[in-house]
Amino acid sequence: MTDLIVIGAGPAGCAAALMAASLGQQVTVVEADKVGGKLHDIGALENVPGAWAAGPALAQAIAADLARIQQSGRCTLLEGRAVSVAGHDDRAEAVLEDGRVLAADTIVVATGVAAVTPAAADWITAPDSLDLPPLWRARPEDLRGRTYVLGGDRPLGTWLRSHPDVTRRLHVLYPAADHYKTDEVRGDDRVRLSLADRVTVARERYGEGYEVAVEGPEGHRTFAVDTLLGNLGSQPAALEGLTQGADGYCRPEVQHPRIMTAGDLRSARFQRIATAQGSGAEAALCRYYGSARLADQPR
Repeated sequence: MTDLIVIGAGPAGCAAALMAASLGQQVTVVEADKVGGKLHDIGALENVPGAWAAGPALAQAIAADLARIQQSGRCTLLEGRAVSVAGHDDRAEAVLEDGRVLAADTIVVATGVAAVTPAAADWITAPDSLDLPPLWRARPEDLRGRTYVLGGDRPLGTWLRSHPDVTRRLHVLYPAADHYKTDEVRGDDRVRLSLADRVTVARERYGEGYEVAVEGPEGHRTFAVDTLLGNLGSQPAALEGLTQGADGYCRPEVQHPRIMTAGDLRSARFQRIATAQGSGAEAALCRYYGSARLADQPR
């Protein structure tokens, strides 16, 4: 039994752990991959206070913060993947993939979001086995020949800012729902934006490329594509036991009182590093003062 379990060691989860440790609480952080999460693959941080230029440097600083509170004895970093959470009258529990069960006064779930796959996009027809590399992880040297991007989500602008010297043109096919997201790159000569009602993707019979058929305002067109990347947005990485809204996101106010959600998991509207950090710290504070108020009540 510990004071706080934090699931996910990205910006939100680490902020929650740091805040709780600063209040003298014992924290267990559960992370399946590496501290810093997606920060390691973000090339430009224009809207994050502190003059951070790129994600890896911020991830390194956050990892150092977590190591500091580990050395103080107030935090334990546990490698593992959580699969479910549950709130009870006297505790909250997290179950890990290997069967371990962790208990605490409170759990903060900061598992973030996962990339939408082509099979899950209603405007794309593609083999179920098609697993496209995400644009935001692509390096300039990964782009060969004719390069197409499926989806106009905001990592497109971040990628272009991260690689100002890249001259290769990206052909971006996107649905009407992404139209407002593409405004920031509409004037960039390295991008050709094409609105699409329906896209069908098939592997070329010969070679390593793709055949992409597009139906949209410009008519029906078919292209041979050498490099195909995904930029389809994200979906919440919700654990079993969380209360999800119709959009799949997990708002903090509808969870069990001992289970808090923070970061990108809360809403599609607040998927920013700065707001993730703030929500993680707020989650730790909210439960801390809530517990303090309960302790002060006469029995």
